[in-house]
Amino acid sequence: MTQNHVAGMETSAISVLKRAVELDNSGRFQESLVCYQEGIQLLMDVLKAVKDDSKRGHFRVKIKGYMDRAEQIKVHVNQMKEDGKYHEQIRIAEDATGYSYEVLFKPYMSSLLTEVWVQDPYIRHTHQLYNFLRFSEMLLKASCKAASGQQSGALAELKESLSAQGVTLDLQYSSTIHDREIRFDNGWIIKIGRGLDYFKRPQGRFSIGYCDYDLRQCHETNVDIFHTKHTKTL
Repeated sequence: MTQNHVAGMETSAISVLKRAVELDNSGRFQESLVCYQEGIQLLMDVLKAVKDDSKRGHFRVKIKGYMDRAEQIKVHVNQMKEDGKYHEQIRIAEDATGYSYEVLFKPYMSSLLTEVWVQDPYIRHTHQLYNFLRFSEMLLKASCKAASGQQSGALAELKESLSAQGVTLDLQYSSTIHDREIRFDNGWIIKIGRGLDYFKRPQGRFSIGYCDYDLRQCHETNVDIFHTKHTKTL
């Protein structure tokens, strides 16, 4: 492994761990735990490649410190979940970027996730249907085995496409529903003020953010995250 490659891994580790500390300090513990775990793994890869004893000692101390903090967060989050008191709020500012579905939902997804319930009365227009499609693709990449959601022609096509991937999409319609929330069968409940439709319209078809939702500007909205040991279907 070249010295430049090791330096690049160290830079990546520092960046991820810096983000972990920022999330930790702002009380976004589940997200910070994911970043701590990713950053620690990167530092361990650096440790394996470094030959200098003094640098190895330095990295060992850093890794132990981050591992201790990650374990503390894990215990805290598990206790809050056990007590049914877990609540976290993320405020997405007007015109903010960096809030793709992967970024927002990944910390709450695990290998235990097999069902997802989406309650959203505003999956009607073309761009909203595309949002739901992107959300479904995100679930597929996370090896989610089943998905549920809510508009006929386009959703029927999506249902058929998901079926070919081994994923069941169960559609239910309501003329009275207004609230929006997403439930995972691993206990996480995510309520977004604007539902999945929190992205702004791109300036043009060839403008930055048209394809990559991490670069797409957002409308201002709040995201509330809860956890319950007894997740019920919507």
